[in-house]
Amino acid sequence: MAVSAEELGSQSIKKLLVKQAVPASVGILFLSLNILIDTIFVGQWIGSLAIAAVTVVLPITFLISSLGMAIGVGGGSVLSRALGAQNKEKAEHTFGNQIMMTLALSLFFMFLCLFFSRDILFIFGAKGSIMELATAFFAPLIFSVPFLALCMMGNNIIRAEGKAKFAMVAMIIPAFVNIALDILFIKILGLGMFGAAMATTISYVMCFLFVLCFFVFKSELTLKPHHFKWNIPIVKEITGLSFVTFARQSVISILAIIVNHTLYSYGGESAITVYGIVSRMLMFALFPILGITQGFIPIAGYNYGADNFKRVNESIQVSIQYAALLATVIYLFILFFASEIVSVFTHDIQVNADTTVALRWVFAASPVIAIQLIGAAYFQAAGKARKALLLTLSKQGFFLIPLVIILPNFFGIFGVWVAFPIADVCSTLLTAYFLKKEMNTKLIQTNDGIL
Repeated sequence: MAVSAEELGSQSIKKLLVKQAVPASVGILFLSLNILIDTIFVGQWIGSLAIAAVTVVLPITFLISSLGMAIGVGGGSVLSRALGAQNKEKAEHTFGNQIMMTLALSLFFMFLCLFFSRDILFIFGAKGSIMELATAFFAPLIFSVPFLALCMMGNNIIRAEGKAKFAMVAMIIPAFVNIALDILFIKILGLGMFGAAMATTISYVMCFLFVLCFFVFKSELTLKPHHFKWNIPIVKEITGLSFVTFARQSVISILAIIVNHTLYSYGGESAITVYGIVSRMLMFALFPILGITQGFIPIAGYNYGADNFKRVNESIQVSIQYAALLATVIYLFILFFASEIVSVFTHDIQVNADTTVALRWVFAASPVIAIQLIGAAYFQAAGKARKALLLTLSKQGFFLIPLVIILPNFFGIFGVWVAFPIADVCSTLLTAYFLKKEMNTKLIQTNDGIL
């Protein structure tokens, strides 16, 4: 399944997308499965309130570690276009600067969380009896953040090189390690939330070691000492594109704060448990669509860098078609089996009933999100940071957060759930407008080729 950088510009788009998207989808599946099983284990073995604690903590750790993802995605776009333009030196200098940026930022925020942990947990919604469980989970987990950030950064560069299979394995490793250690630490040794956190921390360290081995022994990139020196133009380019991904994760974290506080006000701790299950399913169920999106980025980025706009156009259309079909199948599955899905997490009858309703509404507009995801990913792959930022933030920032604030005043907790499909539709319409305009201008085709 490995693809060389040159093949990104020559192989069939459909075959390339399968080769890139399938490993990415499997990797995302195991990454989300990792979090999903964590949630199931703490819910079944510690209690439903533990799900609420995990729901509070994870947005904090992922906000910090998403710095690595952001630098990986932004730098991956720079790196893909550099490889497409046959400029390997720039690609290697980009990677060296990505490593330095990820280390510096993740370590800074890790120490910040260590000194202000309870204040940060309260901001993210750790109220009442949730605080004690959240603290027990957060304290050990924060030490894993630099490792997770480096894994997320490195994983995007592995995909930018066309080595999607290795990127997939890197995401599978922590899932297996975490599941095994969860059983040992929580079920057998009875270490509770501390055990769950330690299992997750060790799993991220193992992932980091695999990524490190890839770049030492398998990567096409050969780093030398001068590649780690700050290159201001490259840093600016990485930062401009990285800001898109980090801004998206920041907005997601702000959304988590608002949703947690809103739900606690209207439904108490159990309402946060409901959102915890729903948010895990959002991460898990959409893994094939997210995989297609990640598989699409290096294909579009390489061909855009090589000025092969016909292939860029084709990659957009094929990716949207595949993603829309899968999203429809996923929604139908959620619609008919919501109650059975929820029962895996908890035996609490009221939480089960409330979560079943919430799950169906939150996923209601899933069939249309392919346009939004692929459209935003195209502008990022093409290095168009402003439009990428606008479209990436559109769902959570422009539509969902205001709707979550406004609608509960009229509809209570139901207003939170119905805000999700409304935001999906609005952000898709906005993205469709910009993407159609781009395809009719920059990527327009004639019988004689590309204008």
